[in-house]
Amino acid sequence: MTKVNNDNLINTLPKALKPAAKFVRHQEQASGLSTSRFIQDVTTCLIPKAVFSRSLADLTENTFLEVSEETLIYFVPTILGQHVARKVFSKGLTPDLKKDVATTGVELMEKADKVKNKKILPIKAAIALAAMAIPLTEFSLNYIKNLMTLKIFNKSDFKNIASLENTKEDKAHQEKVRKSAKRHIGLAGGVYAGCLGLAGLLATKGKNSKILQNISEFIVAPGTKLFKNAPKTKNFFNKYLCMDFNHTKKGELCLSKGQLTTCVLTGGVGYFGASADRGKENLKETATRFPLVALYVITGSELVEQGFRKLLYKMGKCRDLIDKDLKVPEFDKLKGLAEKLALERNSSVEKEYKSLVKQKVLIKGLPYIFSIGVMGFFVAGMTVHFTKKRYENAKKQKNGGI
Repeated sequence: MTKVNNDNLINTLPKALKPAAKFVRHQEQASGLSTSRFIQDVTTCLIPKAVFSRSLADLTENTFLEVSEETLIYFVPTILGQHVARKVFSKGLTPDLKKDVATTGVELMEKADKVKNKKILPIKAAIALAAMAIPLTEFSLNYIKNLMTLKIFNKSDFKNIASLENTKEDKAHQEKVRKSAKRHIGLAGGVYAGCLGLAGLLATKGKNSKILQNISEFIVAPGTKLFKNAPKTKNFFNKYLCMDFNHTKKGELCLSKGQLTTCVLTGGVGYFGASADRGKENLKETATRFPLVALYVITGSELVEQGFRKLLYKMGKCRDLIDKDLKVPEFDKLKGLAEKLALERNSSVEKEYKSLVKQKVLIKGLPYIFSIGVMGFFVAGMTVHFTKKRYENAKKQKNGGI
């Protein structure tokens, strides 16, 4: 049996399989939730909205929001966290402690090294607070969108933007929308100034203050801080409500699930507020779309993938990869597994590797495509349809059911 170099083994795959294999591999090697999730979410959210767009203003708004939101969420955290905040707040640390800044707060608190944690946790909390620029900008984007539509299209009434009707714009309403947008953008700026102030305090005084230590622990490991004796609750809070960064295998800071959730929820407040400013039709459409979109953005295709793995396992499929706990090895571990199977089955590494990659692409790819197709087009089409129906029904009732 000839051993094949790991970097070249993927090139032995058929042309039709190779791109899918490289994409799945990139998903697992990428910095946290960055490139692949950017592509997934833009594809899921923007393309269907473009297909179902109701006017040029509607299309422009959706394009602006989706591209700016996904860029903000998936690329800015690494830039702001790794290359700016980490450098600024880690200056006073020794080289060894600077490396430990990439370790998550949850991992640090589980190790319970009090001497080290006193120095590192306040720095990590300061970096996390500096990254609050991301959810607060996400909050502001919907108000920026309202100002943009006013400036470019001179429209603030959602009925006109969504082509439900074509009426003369109310100048007083436009001014109300404009003032509200500027006020909320200013509010977000004020909150961020407070975050930076607290970040500076944590970074400079945190190691000597018990109160600041507690605040730091809550920011970077809320589940561990609040629910030590309740494992499920602890893990939930640490995963979805933690403001701390995750880290790559190279020790670089990257977007965490908790930060993603913070972005979605904070952005949702702005989403509802900016929608309410433009009329009840916009608010109702937001209430229809947001819960589904928020759940999808936070979980991605994970829920679908978990269910799909369970189904495959019960059917006896992909048993080379899916174990009884429904866990699947990472892509780069397929080489070692292929070598092991080749010895057991007296076959070639290339043959076993090809089979494993097919299984891996099936397990990861089908739920991915399903989520894009169903979540994207279903949600976009459904919200447009129900907005139109609600408006038509309300108009009939206003006219006495005629």
